[in-house]
Order: sequence, then C-alpha cells, then structure tokens
Amino acid sequence: MAGKVRVSSFAVSVDGFGAGPDQSLQDPLGVGGEELHEWFFPTDTFQKMYGKGHGQTGVDEGFARRGMDGIGAWILGRNMFAPSRGPWPDDGWKGWWGEEPPYRCPVFVLTHHPRASFEMKGGTVFHFETGGIEAALKRARAAAGDRDIRIGGGAETIRQYLRAGLIDEMHVAVSPVLLGRGEPFWAGLDLPALGYELIESTVGERATHLRIGRNGHGGGR
Repeated sequence: MAGKVRVSSFAVSVDGFGAGPDQSLQDPLGVGGEELHEWFFPTDTFQKMYGKGHGQTGVDEGFARRGMDGIGAWILGRNMFAPSRGPWPDDGWKGWWGEEPPYRCPVFVLTHHPRASFEMKGGTVFHFETGGIEAALKRARAAAGDRDIRIGGGAETIRQYLRAGLIDEMHVAVSPVLLGRGEPFWAGLDLPALGYELIESTVGERATHLRIGRNGHGGGR
C-alpha cells in the first residue's frame, strides 16, 4: 500500500505568507521568515534533529514529531534548496543544511535545469527533477515504497500540488506574526472546490495547528 502525500509543519503567518520577501544567503526564508518557525525551534524534535540535545514537549512538539515520522521521500521546490536561479552555478552548493541534512532519505528538488544527483552524510540523497511536479511525485513514490512522501515547500510548490489534487493531508502551523509581504500561501486557493476540508484546529504553545484533508477522509493522525 502506498504511503500518503502530505505537508507537515508548514508555517504560515497570520496574514497568509509562507515565507518572507527577498530570499538571500543571509535570509534563507526571506526577510522575517524565520519568525514563522519560532514554534518549531524549541521543540524536542528540532533540537534532536540538529544535535542540540533535548527540547520542549507539548502540543507543538507532538505536531513536529508526527511531521517527521514515517517519511520515505521528500519533494522540495528549488528555492527550498538554494538561493540561486537559472542554470546551476559551479559553486559546490549542496543545500542550506551543512554536511548532514536532516532528511536522511531521497529528496527530489524541482528545477528547470538539470543537475547530477549526490549523496550527503546521514543518508540524504538529492535528486533534481526537471519534468514537473507529477514526474517528481512518481519518482518519490518509487523511492518511498509504503512510506509517506512529504512536500516540504516552498509555498508555491505546495500550492501546485494542492491545485493538482495530489496532496492527501496537510498540517499548517499558523504563527502569531504579521509579515506584511512575502510568498502568499492561501491566495487564490479554493480548497473546498479542490476537495479539501478542515479536519482539526488545535492551539499549541506557540502556533495554531490546522489539519486539512480530503473531504470525508479525516481519519486519524
């Protein structure tokens, strides 16, 4: 049985932005974008992921932990992997995460420009898919087997998968910040018309957690 295609722990501002404006090396999530993830940084899951010992438990941690469980492959938009645009520069860039990225499984990066796959410490293998979202999903399914595929972002990548009806369930963490501008997440998405409904709204320590799934298929966590 194939795993689910899901979005987990994707942070959105109160005014609907999934990242800040003007992404750069200094601001990988755009200006002000790190504020969206203030709920995630203190959790036990984040702290263990980056080798910093134990973190906090509670509602936020529960969502963070479940977001990492059972994943067999990831799909990322190019902007989630690199600040560059156009053909890949010969600069040795291997992502934002250092020598040991937190994924520890195959990661498929959407791009218009070919690049050879490479493996990192800890088992993460980056592949670069030029054939679009469905081609990436086909490869991710083959790699993940019966485990889940997580669509990691950014905002427009998730929106593309939602518009195509390819996401089974989505967890969005609404952070109590106003960005004013950036990458819009909800704009122009008619989720009910696309076959999705709100399954759950839970207030955590630092964010409000929304679970959205296919109509009539709320199911368990």
